[in-house]
Amino acid sequence: MQIKKRIALVAHDNRKKDLIEWVIWNKTILLKHILICTGTTGKLVESALSMNLKGENLPGDFIKKLKSGPLGGDQQLGSMISESEIDCLIFLWDPMQPQPHDVDVKALLRISVLYNIPTACNRSTADFIISSPLMNEDYHPSVGDFSKYINRDLV
Repeated sequence: MQIKKRIALVAHDNRKKDLIEWVIWNKTILLKHILICTGTTGKLVESALSMNLKGENLPGDFIKKLKSGPLGGDQQLGSMISESEIDCLIFLWDPMQPQPHDVDVKALLRISVLYNIPTACNRSTADFIISSPLMNEDYHPSVGDFSKYINRDLV
C-alpha cells in the first residue's frame, strides 16, 4: 500500500446516510486518497462531497464508481481486492435487514479477510482506520501463501 490509499466504500440502503455523514466528516483525509464505490453509494458520495466543498472541484481520479452491489459491484470490488487494487474496505452493511445478494456480501467480506486488508463494517471501526497513523504511510500487509490451495491434485 502506498501513502495514497485506494479506499473502497460500500453501504446498504439503510446505512448510506451514515456513510455519507462519515465521508463528509472525514473529507479532508479522504481527499488525499482514491475512493472506489459501488454504484449508488458512489453517486451519493460524489454529490455530498461536491456540495460540501463549496465550489471546489473534486480531483479527476478521486472517485471511481462501479456497478451497484446487487448488479455485480460487490463482485467487482472482490476482484479488485484479489488483484491488490484496493487497500482498505469501509462496508457499512445492515445487520438487521436481509439482503437479496447476501452471498455476494459474504464473499466480499471473506475476500477482504483473505487478502488481509483493513475492513470496517461500522462507523467506529471506520473511525479507527481513518485516524490510524498507517493511513499516511506506506504499509505492506502480510498475505498468506495460497499456492497449496491452487496446486491440489483433484481426485
